[in-house]
Amino acid sequence: MSNKVCILGAGITGLAAGMASGLPVYEAEEFPGGICSSYYMRPYDSKRLHAAPKDEGAYRFEIGGGHWIHGGDPLVLRLIRSLAPVKSYTRESAVYLPHRDLLVPYPIQNHLRYLGYKVATQVLDEMVELAKSNHPVTTMADWLYANFGPTLCELFFAPFHEMYTTGLWRKIAPQDTYKSPVNLSFAIQGAFSEAPSVGYNVNFVYPIGGLDTLAQQMASRCDIRYGKRVAEIDVREKALYFEDGSSTQYKALLSTLPLNRMMEITGLTIEEKPDPFTSVLVINVGAIKGHRCPKEHWVYIPQSRSGFHRVGFYSNVDVSFLPMSARKDRDCVSIYVEKAYLGGQKPKEDEIRTLCDDVVKELQEWGWIREAEVVDPTWIDVAYTWSWPGSNWRRKALQILEEHNIYQVGRFARWVCQGISQSIHDGLMAGAAVKDEKGE
Repeated sequence: MSNKVCILGAGITGLAAGMASGLPVYEAEEFPGGICSSYYMRPYDSKRLHAAPKDEGAYRFEIGGGHWIHGGDPLVLRLIRSLAPVKSYTRESAVYLPHRDLLVPYPIQNHLRYLGYKVATQVLDEMVELAKSNHPVTTMADWLYANFGPTLCELFFAPFHEMYTTGLWRKIAPQDTYKSPVNLSFAIQGAFSEAPSVGYNVNFVYPIGGLDTLAQQMASRCDIRYGKRVAEIDVREKALYFEDGSSTQYKALLSTLPLNRMMEITGLTIEEKPDPFTSVLVINVGAIKGHRCPKEHWVYIPQSRSGFHRVGFYSNVDVSFLPMSARKDRDCVSIYVEKAYLGGQKPKEDEIRTLCDDVVKELQEWGWIREAEVVDPTWIDVAYTWSWPGSNWRRKALQILEEHNIYQVGRFARWVCQGISQSIHDGLMAGAAVKDEKGE
């Protein structure tokens, strides 16, 4: 048996662990960064470029949609800045109500005046009454109705979460409630005037050269073995088997692979119903800007004919996401569109092509884009992780893996929702904990 520790996955967390430890990192793809990595596509060309072309004549996209760096330990942010210079931004986001053709600043509960006097007063009356009572909360749906009332839920929260969680919101435990901040004073203030900006991502940073520059800088400080997709882990023999036919032994593993995937490839079992997850099809679009294109960084969508729940505008964050020729006049736009699916239920290729056409057509009808120059979909198998009420699956799954010297690190590995900076922090801590166990 080997006496070395191995790291699985060269996403942001795995790269941080590799930097801190010097241990080998095994990555399935041929490039670092995971879903937090930029790529480039020229207009009317289907080829992905993993580095910006010298003439800068390409759209920049990200594999998993917009990943902005918010919050986090100041020292982690200092490290990020030392690796890849960043720019700072103040969030601009909104909710779009297609049936009213109305953009309402995020969070909608703090901008009720945009909904009109009648709706605003009705929502406030409901929120005030709810604040006086104590409603039992078991599911995410319970929590939303108990805090925002039926009017606002039926207008936004219910249809949005129906798409965002693919219907799971009525069954899963409340989660990530900080994304929908509840403050009755701000709701009252926002019904009549401007309310303070709130939420977890009011301010964020982003590398000037794209996320790929951060990933590449981190990767240059790591020992990465690319093209090593794990097929099976023999926990008794402590052996990793890869899809290319190779194998290696280990003493312990730091794994950034999704928790459900690790349970599958190790063959370990527990007497608990697995917690659910949702997959997301990210459709990156480079297009001629429409006459009614929003100025926001991202927009939440409670209703869409194509079923997408969010549209993000990379180039509204920074013009560098556009080809050089479009940056001065900003007559183009770089977009990501997200549509959720029940975990692992990937549509067929022809269904994806049809959906891409439908999404482009719907955005054109809204006046957000004109001609699409690039349309490029990516399937993210584990995109959002959830828990059943009272579930012990996560705790027991982590425990049985740890009993076999496998330590899960990062967002999907530990089945939690967190940002890039927290994932880097987790990777650094995990790597530091095992850095003296390099072995053979």
